[in-house]
Amino acid sequence: MTRIAAALLSLLVFHGTVHAQAYPARSVKIIVPYGAGGPADIYARFIGAKLSDTLGQPFVVEDRPGGGAVIGSDAVAKSAPDGYTLLMMSNTHTVNETLIPKKPYDLMRDLAPITGVNYSDLLMVVHPSVPANNLKEFLALAKSKPKVLNYASSGPGTPYHMAGELFKAMAGVDIVHVPYKGSDGARTGILGGQVQMMMDAITTMASNVRAGKLKAMGTTGKTRSSVLPDVPTISEAGVPGYEAGIWLGLMAPVGTPRAILERLNAEVNKVINAPEVKETWGKQGAMPMGMSVEQFDKFLRAEIVKWAGVVRATGMKVD
Repeated sequence: MTRIAAALLSLLVFHGTVHAQAYPARSVKIIVPYGAGGPADIYARFIGAKLSDTLGQPFVVEDRPGGGAVIGSDAVAKSAPDGYTLLMMSNTHTVNETLIPKKPYDLMRDLAPITGVNYSDLLMVVHPSVPANNLKEFLALAKSKPKVLNYASSGPGTPYHMAGELFKAMAGVDIVHVPYKGSDGARTGILGGQVQMMMDAITTMASNVRAGKLKAMGTTGKTRSSVLPDVPTISEAGVPGYEAGIWLGLMAPVGTPRAILERLNAEVNKVINAPEVKETWGKQGAMPMGMSVEQFDKFLRAEIVKWAGVVRATGMKVD
């Protein structure tokens, strides 16, 4: 390396370091491409509040649901790559790479990974009007009435949709998918009895089961959840081998300075790995997913490949 090249490299490194140290100099927006009240919204606000405290600038959450998370995600992809617009994303995004190939953005081309946030099991619930008190009774009902029962999701490609389609395929039942524009609408639908069944994050749905507003059929993890230990897993209750979940992560527009990505990665991981946060999230059924930028990049690419296989094997299409 010539002296001039070395000097230029040192200058770039110095500039990036100074840039990161000065960041943030104003408020930062976290766009959540889902409805209010869901896991992405709740955890984005939690992390935003913590980052506001440690970094001295407001981290403001803005919900932009619609289009199976495409609308809000596209807004971030088209934002200035300066670290002041971030995306709270989920497994929806890795599914959409195959399910919605004609999106106005490409996940790994237009967005840069920051870190994973957390993982939660889902909870399968039915409205009290459904004449089934456990999963075996629900399966018998669904098989006796194909295309009569329906289930809600927060939109095509979302974890709730994919969990529902996987359940249908593995259980051999034909239940109609009813996509809503966001998770809040889907929850309103199941609570009001407009739809009979829903797969939702245990972190947000457990309270409705405890209150008797909905009936729990099973959880989607490999083992029972400590949040509702008396509720069996779907696998043990009647669909052997079934497993699904929801994870969340943070991304920024591609071209965001590496130093800023690294600083955000360090600060977010510091938040989610704090002992008190781990304890609180554990009681809610969420597990921290802290990763380096590189680890999260590899994780996302592997998830895209995994869900591409599922989408193609099932012939799933956006309605």
